Amino acid sequence: MKKQGILNSHIAKILADLGHTDQIVIADVGLPVPEGVPKIDLALTFGLPEFQQVVDLIAEDMVIEKVIIAEEIYKDNRKQAEYIENKFKDCEIEAHTHDEFKNRTRQAKVVIRTGEATPYANCILQAGVHFG
Repeated sequence: MKKQGILNSHIAKILADLGHTDQIVIADVGLPVPEGVPKIDLALTFGLPEFQQVVDLIAEDMVIEKVIIAEEIYKDNRKQAEYIENKFKDCEIEAHTHDEFKNRTRQAKVVIRTGEATPYANCILQAGVHFG
């Protein structure tokens, strides 16, 4: 049994298998999952687990060099936009239209679905490298 970190075996394996520039999606309860992209569904009920809880835990285990979000988050979900800006202040943050964001999820290694039920609470996390 693992002593610490992410206990979900599916998420732990995905993170261990990531290479430089591979991408994963942390999604709210409503984001469509493209056909062919695996989904790890953590949603228990509306609001649980929260988007921020899942992102915080993933970020502890993953080297992240870039974050991609939908630009609509700045207007329609300021709380989550501020969270992303603060959490990833040392990373590149790209914003695209929500339609373009959804198109980009097709290249993800996985979509991790949370129970978050607020608009545009989604992000694509791009893996960096850790040499040292």
